Amino acid sequence: MGDTGNERSRAASAPSPATLRRWRRLLADEREAARAYRVLARRRGGEEQEILLGLANAEERHAGHWERLLGPEVGQPRRGTLQTRAMTFLARRFGWVFVLALMQQAEARATYEADADVLPSMVADERIHEEVVRGLAARGRARMSGTLRAAVFGANDGLVSNIALVLGVVGGGVSTQAVLLTGLSGLLAGALSMAAGEYVSVSSQRELLAASAPGEAARESASALDVDANELALVYRARGMSAEEAQHHADTVLRRASSGPPPTAIGSAADTDVIGSGISAAASSFASFAVGALIPVLPFLAGWEGLTAVAVAGGLTGTALMLTGAVVGVLSGASPLRRALRQFAIGAAAATVTYLLGLAFGAVAG
Repeated sequence: MGDTGNERSRAASAPSPATLRRWRRLLADEREAARAYRVLARRRGGEEQEILLGLANAEERHAGHWERLLGPEVGQPRRGTLQTRAMTFLARRFGWVFVLALMQQAEARATYEADADVLPSMVADERIHEEVVRGLAARGRARMSGTLRAAVFGANDGLVSNIALVLGVVGGGVSTQAVLLTGLSGLLAGALSMAAGEYVSVSSQRELLAASAPGEAARESASALDVDANELALVYRARGMSAEEAQHHADTVLRRASSGPPPTAIGSAADTDVIGSGISAAASSFASFAVGALIPVLPFLAGWEGLTAVAVAGGLTGTALMLTGAVVGVLSGASPLRRALRQFAIGAAAATVTYLLGLAFGAVAG
């Protein structure tokens, strides 16, 4: 009777086939996530590589939890879900910021909280992982923000402005040749305007930051200051530090200045690399606006006319707007679908208004 009771107890406590399958799936996902982080780490260096390898080690530690639960039922190594395998594929072939943005979303969607078999420390780990990936992605976004902003806004403006312009003149009843001329003129004028605006904007911002940078003369004077009576703390207070922080920082600089070469900087200034260069922003804006503005004109360039050309132009532009919005959503860590629908709605509203306006003017002229 005793042996029979033990067997029944073991049978009752043994995980069900469905539970074993779930554990194996989670094990495969953890292994795949660790692989994706290691692949991405090979493309980086220094501190970023160390952080990614730390994340990979954590995912492998989580995999060990599922291996211990499965024990002899662990079975043959399985492939992760399509989503986790996609992370590894993208890590091998695509850009740093794009992949990190997707990884950030994957970490945010972790469902460990609802799983009774997960250790509380693993739930906490996943929440921390999301913040770590968010921080790494923020670094990448900061480095490419100037050029990326110009490219995204340029493409979006080209799509919206030229589909509105083209449909406006179509509504007015002009010929196909006039529509084509209007669209190409809008493309060139808008691209030049966007490029000039981006160049002036970015260059002015860099000049403002350069004007705010600490002066060389102040840096060289640090070692000659009177330790007991000086205004160095005021420099740091003027740049936003509290009185206590400013005094502490000033004392530290003075100690270093008295025992070695002058400090590298007095005060601080924003990193102009985050902004990008005026020329690169202008070139990116010109090219992206031109590509975006060309899409509504393509059907007319192909020789199509009437409602067919309008329908094709609208379909191509709508698709491009949704793609642009989805990319912005991925890179910013937001929902790609929501951003895609928002971009589409903006473009559709602008095109509808100008088309109706063209109809009204056409009716009056007629």
